[in-house]
Amino acid sequence: MDQGPEDPTAIIGKTYELVTATSLLYKQAAEIRKLTINWDAYLRSQMIAREAISVILAIDNASQQEKEYLIQENRSVVGAVYVHLLSRISKVETLQYILVMIDDMLQEDHSTADIFREESLINEDDEEGIFLSLLSSADDFVKHMDARIIAKIACWSSELMDRSDLHYYLSWLCERLKRNNDDYFQSVVRCLQIMLRVDEYRAAFVSVDGLPTLSAALTSKHNTYQSQYQLIFCVWVLSFNPKLAESMNRFIIIPILAEILSDCVKEKVIRIILASFRNFIEKPEDEVAAKENCISMVQSKVLKQLNILDQRKFDDEDMVDDIHFLTAKLQASVQDLSSFDEYASEVRSGLLEWSPVHRSEQFWRENCSRLNEKNYELLRILIHLLETKREPLILSVACFDIGEYVRHYPRGKIVIENLGGKDLVMSLLGHEDPNVRYEALIAVQKLMVHNWEYLGRQLESPAGKTQAN
Repeated sequence: MDQGPEDPTAIIGKTYELVTATSLLYKQAAEIRKLTINWDAYLRSQMIAREAISVILAIDNASQQEKEYLIQENRSVVGAVYVHLLSRISKVETLQYILVMIDDMLQEDHSTADIFREESLINEDDEEGIFLSLLSSADDFVKHMDARIIAKIACWSSELMDRSDLHYYLSWLCERLKRNNDDYFQSVVRCLQIMLRVDEYRAAFVSVDGLPTLSAALTSKHNTYQSQYQLIFCVWVLSFNPKLAESMNRFIIIPILAEILSDCVKEKVIRIILASFRNFIEKPEDEVAAKENCISMVQSKVLKQLNILDQRKFDDEDMVDDIHFLTAKLQASVQDLSSFDEYASEVRSGLLEWSPVHRSEQFWRENCSRLNEKNYELLRILIHLLETKREPLILSVACFDIGEYVRHYPRGKIVIENLGGKDLVMSLLGHEDPNVRYEALIAVQKLMVHNWEYLGRQLESPAGKTQAN
């Protein structure tokens, strides 16, 4: 399994205890380990063999050191028994206990992942397997501990997870990633941290709309410093994939991280943001994408934050090196920045504002045809923003830009109509915000009239200026 050129496993391992110790799942697991299970009842009902009972009872009654030895010596038997019972019992308390024991075995010895994977396939007739089926349990602890076990088996076993099972599991995680105020949220993100160590799983995560879901989770007001760190950690791990590092700007990840950086006081959060930014520049194989990521950082005022951080004293040499690396790269980017580069980066980020290029007559005269590049990529994004965004400022600027493109590019009207932009602009004529209505009206006029000089004089008239303001 490819974990990327710089394996983040070591750092994940170091943070494991800190992450789990603060989660509800961890606290509940500590209590469940103290339970005494009536194994004799399962023996009498012939759900478990006498030989297996003797091993399990020995483990239950042993000290921690003895328990580790017994599990190691009998791991195949114990693994088979636990999986066998999972598929046949319904008592929640016993299910919880078995899942905790399985999780402990996996954590103490990663190689047991293959045992549990093989036993789950042998013991379960259902196509999705016993572990995937428990994700739909009515008990919150059962399904979230089960989710953690699935992540460990998927990453630590010698074979990759089945494609359809992987899609199902990652979709399950993404759905719960949308519930930032859930008590088990940290546990869900922890599962994702484990899964994204494997490069093949990173692409699968993106295929289930993982990046926009992750982006939305990062902006939630319910985030604690710990959950914020875990989410950014996921971004950092994803950025070891060159293609994913190239796409970060399309999912507004950079502006979101820049905003968190500007408000953050926790050193570990600052460290992981800086490491992510560095990957966004170093990992892309496409130089244009790396440059766009740099521009997005400049626009998000990351240079200002780097200057502030440079005044502080950090003991972490890697962190200091990241600050100096990013400062040098962004300063070089500022010097090479063209007005079109700046504009393209802003449009791709989706965060439109009245930056100077939008109102520049010279900019549109010189660059209108460049909006046709890459199969009208920027125009398609502007039109998509009209369809999906709700913020009045973004809608106003998008309408204005479409109008300016039509005004300056000879075939602009036909292009916008073919891309479906005309109907979307017209639909905003009745928008509740007066600025959106105004920009939509002017854009429609540009789409309709042919005498641009006359329209220009109308816009420059006192009445037109008053209305625009």
